Amino acid sequence: MAKLSKSPWIMHYDGSSCNGCDIEVLACLTPVYDVERFGIINTGNPKHADILLITGGINTQNKPVVEQIYSQMPNPKVVVAVGICACNGGVFKECYNILGGADQVIPVDVYVPGCAARPESIIDGVVKALDILEKKQAEMENKASSEE
Repeated sequence: MAKLSKSPWIMHYDGSSCNGCDIEVLACLTPVYDVERFGIINTGNPKHADILLITGGINTQNKPVVEQIYSQMPNPKVVVAVGICACNGGVFKECYNILGGADQVIPVDVYVPGCAARPESIIDGVVKALDILEKKQAEMENKASSEE
């Protein structure tokens, strides 16, 4: 398996969450949980992001935003749905404006359920995302070398 050639950059987007999961995502960045020990760098620019951490359900207003963020991310990219709302709409999935989880709009690679998802679970999901990112990068390199 190919090793990542650079530190993966992660971008967090809050769909329509209650902010419970967002607080736990931020807790992952504190010295107590320190997700950066895995080489992860937090960014606010999708053009630099390798991993999209999305919280909250998808509604009609944020659907185009999520699609745009995803399309601006370079390949290979990985999406992590954090919290039950991002996984399937959660307690809000029966609401008139909720379309469902993030997978209703973009492909999701890792699901981290919970209400709110615990920092340990989020970090576990991010580590799984790193493995998936490595595999996707290796596939892209193999495809590029076979085309030459």
